Amino acid sequence: MTVYGVVTVAVVGLAAFFSFQSATAGSDIRANMTLIAPAGAGGGWDTFMREQQQAMRVNSLVNNTQVVNIPGAAGTIGLGQLSTMEGQANTLMVTGAGLVAGVAQLDSAVTHDDVRPIARVVEEYDVVVVPADSPYETIDELVEDWRANPAEVAWTGGGTFDQLVMTELALETGIDPSETTYIPKSGGGEATQALITGTADAATSGYMDVADQIEAGRLKALGMAAPERLEGVDIPTLTEQGYAVDLANWRAILAPPGITDEEFAELRTLVEETIATPEWQEAIERNKWTEVYLAGDEFDEFMASEQERIAMLVEEIS
Repeated sequence: MTVYGVVTVAVVGLAAFFSFQSATAGSDIRANMTLIAPAGAGGGWDTFMREQQQAMRVNSLVNNTQVVNIPGAAGTIGLGQLSTMEGQANTLMVTGAGLVAGVAQLDSAVTHDDVRPIARVVEEYDVVVVPADSPYETIDELVEDWRANPAEVAWTGGGTFDQLVMTELALETGIDPSETTYIPKSGGGEATQALITGTADAATSGYMDVADQIEAGRLKALGMAAPERLEGVDIPTLTEQGYAVDLANWRAILAPPGITDEEFAELRTLVEETIATPEWQEAIERNKWTEVYLAGDEFDEFMASEQERIAMLVEEIS
């Protein structure tokens, strides 16, 4: 696969984070909570944690909460930081399919086995989009040209998960992902700009990252990588158009290693109370998320299955 561009990574917010942790380490879970988004402000992980913070705050589930962004290396820098917080039960971090992919793609020394996953909470789906003036009016037209000229149809996306969706679509249509030109971007906004300026021909992106551009007529949506159409969104799925591509970008919550079983149970209760609030239900509707709560042994099995499946897709990318 031809890949252009280098995504610059930086660790920001660590000074404030360590200051807060020093002041609250060992404190009661309901008194202070740090919510880590292992990415920059404005992205999907950041949005998820800020919605969690709002629900906790409005409903007085925790007295004092802060969101800290630790971006870089597809989320693995944040994961590495969490793995060092032995026994610090007043810290939670969001993870997802993109971070599982980042661990595999970067051959990270730290994995999800080094922390304590609590529960899967929501999932969202990517959409295939092209510029408004693109000659492609349907997914069939795009795939036909892509299959004939895999290196000449340039793809882009705003994260590791977006590249996974493109890879799965390539495999479904008999295209070798290694022959495809892929231009990585650091977010949905940059991917959209690449389409509008003509740098890329097509993109896979989280729906909410491009919804405004679709509504404004700057982008055309060709298909959603979801099992069924999203409520209130008039975009056909790839599956109903003959392409069995159904890859959920799920979000889950992690705790640090070394916490007690009692602390783990209390954190799980906090998560369950948070997602039961009206504010969280409004967040689900606002962000077009699908609620898919899963915990316990079933969640552990899901994580193991996802790590295996995503590792296979990452191998195709490589």
